[in-house]
Amino acid sequence: MLGLRRGRASDRRVLLAVREQALTALGAAITARGVAKRFAGAAALEDLDLDLAAGASLAVVGPNGAGKSTLLRLLAGLARPSAGRIEIDGRPPTHRSARAALGYLGHATLLSPGLTVRENLIFAARLYGVAAPRERAAEQLASEGLEAIAERRAGALSRGQAQRVAIARALIHSPALVLLDEPFTGLDRGAAQRLAARVAGLRVRGHTSVLVTHGLEHVRDLADEALVLSAGRTAWRGRIDARNDDLERALAQALEQHGRAA
Repeated sequence: MLGLRRGRASDRRVLLAVREQALTALGAAITARGVAKRFAGAAALEDLDLDLAAGASLAVVGPNGAGKSTLLRLLAGLARPSAGRIEIDGRPPTHRSARAALGYLGHATLLSPGLTVRENLIFAARLYGVAAPRERAAEQLASEGLEAIAERRAGALSRGQAQRVAIARALIHSPALVLLDEPFTGLDRGAAQRLAARVAGLRVRGHTSVLVTHGLEHVRDLADEALVLSAGRTAWRGRIDARNDDLERALAQALEQHGRAA
């Protein structure tokens, strides 16, 4: 009996993997030229250029207030640049096709507190036009280890639980472009490992991803390239290479400058 249960669990994982591959879309390319964002005259981003090929993965790192979250909101079409332009596969982020290809996780979970975890995922799947939304929601519950809280209302979740559900929601439609802002915040070790494996899987399957973080944990495993921001400007950009310490040095300098400015 135990062997049968294990066999069924194994079969289910295989089916989930096949389903995930079937949903996969080609990654989306990102282009940014001379992008600036100002709030009441203060520059959050200034003169930023960025080229990210379809299927590439980028880690954006830097101290607090460097402009990381602002950049992600601009890429997601949730804010408009004060200057410059951004294109997702040749179209502005606010274009319908760009929005449909996007999976975004910001600081807010975007969950409806009165709905259950399952209902939140079904709603998101329908919003993105996913075929068989109930089945897709069930798959996400299984892949993220959320089945035990599936019928719990989102408003009753802990911070870590809500973060895990928000991640499942952001990936419900297997988006071509995934934007994650500090996704490991509030996660316990097991959930963090599960998320790291999920993001690594997206990378392998050719999704484009941008991961914002203030440190270098997970960066080498989850990204091909890195962008270090300091006071809203590019301090360093390059491929992540374990054989040199350019990235570490650039981040250390950005943190030092931030400390002096504070």
